[in-house]
Amino acid sequence: MTLTNLRALFVKAGARRLYAKPLAENDNSKNQVYFGPGFQALNLFPNEGIVSDSSPKNPIFKSKLRFDWLTESGEVVEAPRAQLILYPQYPEVRFSGFLQGCALPPSELMATRMTGRILFLAVTKHDRVIGFVVGPDSEVTGEFNSLGLTPQNGIFVELSLPSIPDINDSKLRLLAELKRISEAGWIDSKQLDASGLVKPCQAPQCGGFTLEAELGIPKNSVGEPDFLGWEVKQHAVPNFNSVGAAITLMTPEPTGGYYKDKGVEAFIRTYGYHDKKERQDRMNFGGIHSVGKRQTTTGLTMELIGYDFSKNKIVDADGSIALVDERGNHAARWDFSGLLAHWSRKHSKAVYVPSMKRINPAWQYSYGSRVRLGEGTDSLRLLAALAGGFVYYDPGIKLENASTKPAVKRRSQFRIASKNIAALYENFETVSV
Repeated sequence: MTLTNLRALFVKAGARRLYAKPLAENDNSKNQVYFGPGFQALNLFPNEGIVSDSSPKNPIFKSKLRFDWLTESGEVVEAPRAQLILYPQYPEVRFSGFLQGCALPPSELMATRMTGRILFLAVTKHDRVIGFVVGPDSEVTGEFNSLGLTPQNGIFVELSLPSIPDINDSKLRLLAELKRISEAGWIDSKQLDASGLVKPCQAPQCGGFTLEAELGIPKNSVGEPDFLGWEVKQHAVPNFNSVGAAITLMTPEPTGGYYKDKGVEAFIRTYGYHDKKERQDRMNFGGIHSVGKRQTTTGLTMELIGYDFSKNKIVDADGSIALVDERGNHAARWDFSGLLAHWSRKHSKAVYVPSMKRINPAWQYSYGSRVRLGEGTDSLRLLAALAGGFVYYDPGIKLENASTKPAVKRRSQFRIASKNIAALYENFETVSV
């Protein structure tokens, strides 16, 4: 086995990203394999959701992986009990259960205390994770060590795969495409449907759809990063010398509270208000809700329950972000487990692209040449930004025809001032394309 042969086997098995981690003595089936500080590893490896599995003294989350071991012959063998374990008290992520129930496990290397081993982990186009481990005397180990690579994703080294752009090439290709789009000037508003058909677009979100169409990204595409591992986020600016106002980060629906238990209509009728522009028979629920501050229009206060502000740590895995009324009732709630999963899936690497719109002589968008690149985020950074008041809840929920045929529009969005976006990332830079 050589490193070239191993890469080819991973590609044959469907790999689209490949990572490597030199293993320490404690990285084994008994002690679990250390996947790094914080929760950044969740951004790299697709999982089947995050669940709380803890006691008051030991808060933890678990996340099942669809994991297989790759053999030297190219066979892929399932390890059905593989999972990530998130320890918020440290915080860190560890990998466990990877030998249990597997028909051909690499026990001789993964059940031992041995230095010099290297664990390779590939992510496939079907969101499976495939592992292969080599010992200290392997030819693959010698080749890997001779490359002198350093980690680019938390504690993991990212390796290129045949016919798939490596991490540096993907960044250059992204910037080259954004340069082309910026130099194109005003572009007719459009969207790309799932079949690849370009259609006109005239709606508030068309700035993002137009940019994605230029990059070849279909509307309503799968829930993964948009372009070669990068999440592409367009945001409106008054001019290209400005970073703009607010950026919408995510739009998760509440997972608990009155909103979930009684429904959106009942929620609006209880906590909403009559339309301020006096549009007839309409009720709204909106306004900026920041942690620890009572929102005067709705009367609700957003709280981080189960979070230690002084240590910036989760202390209760069953905790949540909650909108709490004056009687202490939860009007809406987002459990930490769901929020961690929602944030981790697409935000490991993101590019923020400024845009301007005009509707005469046609509905068109233009994109700026100064873009911002963020790398190295995780859900704990998101919670810290919420605690610090940088990220806030700014919904646009409405009830039309309230007295006749009620029609609900849902939009639960978490936003951040554009100038504060760097708070969410380990590395953040502005680049002129």
